[in-house]
Parts: sequence; C-alpha cells; structure tokens
Amino acid sequence: MSSPPAVPPPVPSSSSSFSLRRIAVPAFGPSLLFGIGEGAILPIVPLTARDLGASVPIAALMVALIGIGSLLNNIPASFITMRWGERGAIVAAGIWSALGMALCVGTSHLGLFALGCFMVGMSQAVYNLARQSYMTEAVPMEFRARALSTLGGVMRIGMFIGPFLAAAAVHFFGLSAAYVVGIFGAVGAAIAGARIPDLELPPLPPGNVAPAAATIASTVRDHRHVFLTLGIGVILISAVRASRQAVIPLWADHLMLAPSVASLIYGLAGGIDMLVFYPAGRVMDLKGRVWVAVPSMLVMGTAMLLMPLTTGALTLLAVALAIGFGNGIGSGIIMTIGADHSPRHGRAHFLGVWRLMSDIGSSSGPALLSFLAGALSLAAGIVVTGLMALAAAATLAYWIPRHGDRGGRRRPG
Repeated sequence: MSSPPAVPPPVPSSSSSFSLRRIAVPAFGPSLLFGIGEGAILPIVPLTARDLGASVPIAALMVALIGIGSLLNNIPASFITMRWGERGAIVAAGIWSALGMALCVGTSHLGLFALGCFMVGMSQAVYNLARQSYMTEAVPMEFRARALSTLGGVMRIGMFIGPFLAAAAVHFFGLSAAYVVGIFGAVGAAIAGARIPDLELPPLPPGNVAPAAATIASTVRDHRHVFLTLGIGVILISAVRASRQAVIPLWADHLMLAPSVASLIYGLAGGIDMLVFYPAGRVMDLKGRVWVAVPSMLVMGTAMLLMPLTTGALTLLAVALAIGFGNGIGSGIIMTIGADHSPRHGRAHFLGVWRLMSDIGSSSGPALLSFLAGALSLAAGIVVTGLMALAAAATLAYWIPRHGDRGGRRRPG
C-alpha cells in the first residue's frame, strides 16, 4: 500500500512527527458532537411518533427508518465524498442531519416526521464514510488502528452522553427539547468539521498519466476478492453487534428481571465497551489486526452461547460484561480493515460498498434474531447469533494476514 498523502498542518503526514493528541480536536471533535446529536434523539423518536398518532409497530418503523436511510445511501455518500471532498461531506452531513431533526420537531404530520428520520439516516451514511476516508488518508499506517478505534470509541461516547442530555432537556422543557439538543450537536459537528484541513493529494510522478475515473462497478470488479472474503466477515460482525443491543434486554425480560435491573446491566456493559477501545487499537497497530478482530468475536460468541444458561441478574451481568468487552475491543475494526484494503484511487467508492455490506449485516442480524425467536425460541435466536460470531472469528482468522503485516494487506490472489 502506498504511503499516505501529504496534508497541511495540523494534520501531519510523517509518522515520525505524528501524534494523535495533536489531531484530537479537529479529528475526533466532530464525531463526539455528531454522536451526541444522534444519541439525543434516538430514544425520543418512537415517543414522538406515538404522540403523532402512530401505532407501536409504526413507531418502531420510525426508528428503523434511520438505519434504512443509512443503508440506502452508502453508495450515494461515496459520490458526495468524491465530489465535495471529505471536509465538505462532513459539513454537509451535519447540516442535513440538523435539517432532518428540525423537520421531526417542526411537523405534526407523521409522513413528514418519517422523512425527517430518513434524512437523519442519510446524513449518517455520508458522515461515517467521509470521516473514515479522511482518517485513512490523514493518519500514517503505523497509527491507523488507534486512530480509527478512537474514532469509533468517541462516537460511542457521544451516543452514550446524548440520551442523558436529552433526558435533562425533556424534563425541563418537554419532548421537543431533545431534538434541540440533537440539532445543536449536528450543527456543532458541521462547524467543527469545517475547521478540518483539506487533504492534498500528492502530485503524479513525472511522466505518469492520471488513472481513469473509478466507478462503483469498476471498484466492485477490481476488489471483488476482498468483498467476497473479508466482506463476509464484516457482514457477520455487524449482524452480531446489532443483535447484541436486543439480546441483553430481551433475555433480562425472559428472566423476569425488573426493568431498572435490565437497564443497569445494559448500562454497565456499555461502560465496559467504552473503556477498552484505545488499548485495542494499539494492539492492532503493534501486533496486527487479527490479534483483536478474532478475540473480539470469540469473546462475544462464547458469551452469547452462555447467555441462555444464565438464571438471574448476576449471571446475566457477567455474560453482558463479556459481550461489552468483546464489542469494545473490536471498536473500529470494520473501519480499520476497510481502510487497509481501500485503494487511494476511488477510495470513497470502495468504502461506500464496504459500509453497505456492514449496514446489510446490521439490518439482517436483528431481523434474523426476531424470526428465530418467533419461530423457535429466544434462546435459539441467541445461540445462532453466537454461532455467527464464531463464524466471523473463523473468517477473519483465515483472511486477515498475520505474518508480521500490521497493516493487513491483501492476500495474494
């Protein structure tokens, strides 16, 4: 893989002078604010939909529209990033998200409310792709996993803080105040993103001709081996991660635990999740991607398989903490593997397809869990999810290089 392009200060391109601390505010600040904005509205969306007259299934669909908006716009997001650049795409995503939230809070029509939720999902696709593309270019290979793990971790911290800020705002000012918090977060992310230095592509060597413009079709064709190998692993990882958000509260309910106990267990698992992202990124940079990617899925898979054996709050807490730890050490792994295999020429298109595969997994995982829980039992659905995690571990163990190759370059062939 060729060396990263030179970029203007304060984002250094030399690995000898590079420091994550020096780029913390411009690189990670927008992610924190964007996460706060989205986290603030997610618990409030179904409640607002119910106030607008939606049934419980339709209220749940309003939440799903955010994920659907992201899923359907990963490919368009790549065109936006290629056209406007990473900084422009980050700014546009923040503004578009704020407009979607403003539409949600400013309408009394359920159809327009649904459109606002879809717009938030659209902005999510553009933002996530642009921030990954930017960090891939701006950060030297030796620091890439730490940077992307931190990027994912900071986003999670924002998503964790957002609901608390929204809860305080709703308590004092009513339900619509949560969207005001979200709008401030999204606009803040756009303002912070506007301060990110533009990336400068290096000049072509003398005598070299600029390559033909990459397309989605050419990107899929040229990198089909990666998409059909590691891409399958990414789908499985995303399915397991998305399902974990449902299995803990559902199994707590199955055990007839009090809602407050279930919330505490879920919160403690989330706390563990947020504590381990940077050490895991450091291990990936120093030892290789496989040293974190495989253990992450092994821990989550084993914990999922053990969950149906739990009988009370303490045993469920132990399993939930293991799931949180496994998910936490895997923070940024999908972005890192994607960055390692993305070409400089047409990178946004590659990452658009990569994120599309990830979102397919995120959508299909909970759907499969729901189907199995209805057709067989909740325990069967959780066991299958655990087996999917073990399958992801096997896929990653085989296809991620580990012979001293920290960057995870492609296998030959």
